[in-house]
Amino acid sequence: MSQPPLQSQADLLTRIAEALERLAPPHPTTPNFDAAEAFVWRAERGTLAPVSHVNRIDLSLLRGVDRVRDLLVENTERFARGLPANNALLWGARGMGKSSLVKAAHAAINRQAAVGGRLKLVEIHREDIEGLPALMGLLREAPFRFIVFCDDLSFDAGDASYKSLKAALEGGVEGRPANVLFYATSNRRHLMPRDMMENERGSAINPGEAVEEKVSLSDRFGLWLGFHHCSQDDYLAMVHGYAKHYGLEAPADEIEAQALEWATTRGSRSGRTAWQFLQDLAGRLGKPLVAIG
Repeated sequence: MSQPPLQSQADLLTRIAEALERLAPPHPTTPNFDAAEAFVWRAERGTLAPVSHVNRIDLSLLRGVDRVRDLLVENTERFARGLPANNALLWGARGMGKSSLVKAAHAAINRQAAVGGRLKLVEIHREDIEGLPALMGLLREAPFRFIVFCDDLSFDAGDASYKSLKAALEGGVEGRPANVLFYATSNRRHLMPRDMMENERGSAINPGEAVEEKVSLSDRFGLWLGFHHCSQDDYLAMVHGYAKHYGLEAPADEIEAQALEWATTRGSRSGRTAWQFLQDLAGRLGKPLVAIG
């Protein structure tokens, strides 16, 4: 059988090389961190996408979480000023402002004259956690300070990506960069469902070690902030705070009665429920949600 000409073989190899080049992920480029105060990590491309408008509320509108608010703000301020600070895990009841607090604290600290916008917020999606070491490497040499934020972080049975998070936070050879802090929110205190931990306990050769492996992930967070269901007074304070902030004029007793009915139909009182009621109220009053003052 005759062999194809050498030129044809060379052309074939060239086409294969070009195809592989097209399939390969692009080389990471240094982001323009001056372009925005917040970014989203695009793991599939290895890039940071600037966010022109961050979806957040003012820190003063967060009610019923005074203690955890102050702790997170203090931790964030120390970090922004170059002082030691802890990774933070915000865990607990749904809709009580965990992610809102992270974004609001970042904005409040970033506006301080001493910080001058040098604190950046970088969101990483739960499914991209395995790309966290690459993100840390990208941020390590940048002349800014970064809060890497993952909302609704949790792990299920068979999911080993939590090991990447453990290594990136504290356990790797390089360790967490000095200019990076990690904040996460979760409905679970230990980031894993209780039945998963019990299954590990029942099936492992050494049950204690199996559970310890899972719990050690949450130990990487030096600051644990618990969020619990709010009281009726706190719920109504949230509603009135929103109404005043957005200039919604209606009798206070009517607002309270409608807000309580709204919460009853949903079976919960929370910051999210208060915000959803406020949007309904503004729509019925024919007023856009534009902050006054």
